[in-house]
Amino acid sequence: MSNDPLLQPYQLKHLTLRNRIMITSHEPAYPEDGMPKGRYRAYHVERAKAGVALTMTAGSASVARDSPPVFNNILAWKDEVVGWMKGMVDECHDHGAAVMIQLTHLGRRTRWDKGDWLPVVAPSHEREAAHRAFPKRIEDWDIARIITDFADAAERMQAAGVDGIELEAYGHLLEQFWSPLTNDLEAPYGGSLDNRLRFTFDVLRAIRERCGADFIVGLRYTGDQDMAGGMGRAEGMEVSHKLKDSGLVDFLNVVRGHIDTDPALTDLIPIQGMKSAPHLDFAGEIRAATGFPTFHAARIPDVATARHAIASGKLDMVGMTRAHMADPHIVRKIIEKREDDIRPCVGANYCLDRIYQGGLAFCLHNPATGREETMPHVIPVAAAKKRITIVGAGPAGVEAARVAAERGHAVTVFEAADRAGGQIRLTAQDERRREMISVIAWRMAQCEKKGVAFHFNSYADAAMVLATQPDEVIIATGGLPHTAVLAAGNDLVHSAWDVLSGDVKPGADVLIFDDAGDHAALQAADLISATGAAVEIVTPDRSFSPEVMGMNLVPYMRNLQKRNTTFTVTWRLVSVVREGNRLRARLGSDYGDYTKERLVDQVIVNHGTRPLDDLYFELKPQSTNLGEVDYEALSTGGVQAVAANPDGGFRLFRIGDAVASRNTHAAIYDALRIVKDL
Repeated sequence: MSNDPLLQPYQLKHLTLRNRIMITSHEPAYPEDGMPKGRYRAYHVERAKAGVALTMTAGSASVARDSPPVFNNILAWKDEVVGWMKGMVDECHDHGAAVMIQLTHLGRRTRWDKGDWLPVVAPSHEREAAHRAFPKRIEDWDIARIITDFADAAERMQAAGVDGIELEAYGHLLEQFWSPLTNDLEAPYGGSLDNRLRFTFDVLRAIRERCGADFIVGLRYTGDQDMAGGMGRAEGMEVSHKLKDSGLVDFLNVVRGHIDTDPALTDLIPIQGMKSAPHLDFAGEIRAATGFPTFHAARIPDVATARHAIASGKLDMVGMTRAHMADPHIVRKIIEKREDDIRPCVGANYCLDRIYQGGLAFCLHNPATGREETMPHVIPVAAAKKRITIVGAGPAGVEAARVAAERGHAVTVFEAADRAGGQIRLTAQDERRREMISVIAWRMAQCEKKGVAFHFNSYADAAMVLATQPDEVIIATGGLPHTAVLAAGNDLVHSAWDVLSGDVKPGADVLIFDDAGDHAALQAADLISATGAAVEIVTPDRSFSPEVMGMNLVPYMRNLQKRNTTFTVTWRLVSVVREGNRLRARLGSDYGDYTKERLVDQVIVNHGTRPLDDLYFELKPQSTNLGEVDYEALSTGGVQAVAANPDGGFRLFRIGDAVASRNTHAAIYDALRIVKDL
């Protein structure tokens, strides 16, 4: 038996959990038609196989028609969910993992124009800022039917064989009853704390009557809304005791904060650059005060913090949810004493931000997550050893090198710079985004273990590549900023990269034209405004920085709004002319023949990159596939087999920004799905 606190079993009622690490409930938006089918099942099974004690599905599964998901969630109000859940539960059980599911009614935290276009209900007419729906004040018959909906959904989950359920309170209908800010009902469901809790206890009693006393039921809730007029710490502690004393719940899953705005959500679920485990001590206070089984997750990205959470007695089960998106094999690597091989969660929050924009949750730098049916987490060794030459050591290039080395190939990498990283090195210069360098550092460590030969300060040409006698060539040369987008004055502007790299000093009165909408413009604005400069960000889009997404936007805005920064949407930079020692920038509109002018001393253009692809085109005629990629195979996880030129000496592929300006995830995904079968 290991003496590692994380590897000790935990007894929850009749259920023995094999260790102290869990995946808390979250919705990666993988359901199909509201059901947890192949993709969903494969995602959870992968983590079960790797040793996690408890995987908690859904975040959250809807119990009622009038709780339509705002992104793709499991529909627990449909009878057909039982069979799909049972298939997933049984397979996870076969690998020794327990499975629970989180159930909810969203209340006002949804939209009336989703699903069946039914009115949103809440215990007041107060709108939630995040989803913008004005709710109907809940009536007695709504309360009665929703209580029944919860009990029905719990019974379905029990029939599916789950080890227990968790009710989601914070931000959702249950907590909307709890908080004075969202409950203006009269008795018996409004007024005193006991009245505000009545609906929750009615739901819990209905579930117990339907599912019995032995069925495991927990609650995920906030012990402190941390907002003016809301349910504070003292009331939250009182709620914690009442939940324990009720005899209706078996564990508490504690959070702190509120989620009705992007900034609030980001404080509750912190991203990179923010404090790790900010609510762990608070959860520990709840456990110490109640002596009750306590779970918690909120930016616990590393094993050391998780181990401390258990060893110190702050938690009984520690959630490492986003960390398991980055590496589903955390527990296996702990057991095998390979903690240095764990792929780190860098807190980029690409996963969560994507679902809030209606996409599937993907990890920024583990493209196999959510694609378990087609992409491997463990790279198989190739039948025959090859010589693989890679040009470029940005995220695409180092991922290609890592995967090729795992395959057992002899790998050579040429990089023009003095070290690996590419654009990520620029990104990581921002103190708040410093963790991004781990995307590169982890891969470099894996490559070093496998003997990859890196040649830095080497601007590779065709002769250098051919001298390696390659079987496969991967061009991962990236791109360079494209700023020549103006009718006049292209020679007078700089790129965001120029500023971020330090090659160009910030001006005092700066216009940033952002026609890409990604991090680079905001990072440049942050750096420039920190000097005291006046900054105006101009974009032709109807909203600024659409590629950055909500939660990642929060830290930028907290800096930029306290400085001399202006955002101007729906205007396009047309031209720049010199006027004395200043620059006159002319703005135009896509909506009509309108113009504005600005007089500034510096203009920055952010318009993505253009591929550095000369080497690719030089090598293309000599390759067996003439650079061609089989898109059907690429999309379905198949093997590349194009052989258009039998006289060629090697196969040639290009990946990442050497193809087109995209993002880090796309670059790494390119590398994995091309190289995994070479």
